Amino acid sequence: MLRFIETSKLPTRWGEFNIHAFEDPFKGKEHIAITMGDCASNEPLLLRIHSECLTGDALGSLRCDCGEQLDHALKLISEKKRGAILYLRQEGRGIGLVNKIRAYNLQDKGADTVEANERLGFGADLRDYSICGPMLKHIGTKEVILMTNNPKKIKAIEELGIKVAKRHPIVTKSNPHNDKYLSTKSGKLGHLI
Repeated sequence: MLRFIETSKLPTRWGEFNIHAFEDPFKGKEHIAITMGDCASNEPLLLRIHSECLTGDALGSLRCDCGEQLDHALKLISEKKRGAILYLRQEGRGIGLVNKIRAYNLQDKGADTVEANERLGFGADLRDYSICGPMLKHIGTKEVILMTNNPKKIKAIEELGIKVAKRHPIVTKSNPHNDKYLSTKSGKLGHLI
């Protein structure tokens, strides 16, 4: 069961947020919620559920659109002065960093992102969104405007009893390094790009 650990202020280039730490002792994972403004009001909360992507979020990789999506979400929340990001430690759609790099190698040899995961013996997407429930309960959110292109996230949040008032797409620019990745997300994973 996910446990709340602590909250602190988090000043960023987008403004001052609060950061809430959670721990899943059974899976040995730590997750965070980054919030701004009153998340418990009756108005739908602008929300991004973002799975960790070290290469995209921290290193600026052009192989994906993860870092751009995270930046866009933080900027939009800052402009609205209210919202949250649930940052889940589920690197590489749940296969982990080392296996993601193995998948990158297979992609270098022609596989798409889904084929690479499957060749490594994994499913196309192993992420678990049930951990969002305790995080959203902690920040007091019952209804959201979900910043996503992934319909699987909408369904998962609704199954947790959280109302999705609407979907806010996150549109990023493609580049020669992520064209195939984005088309695979759309064609094989059903993302709304």
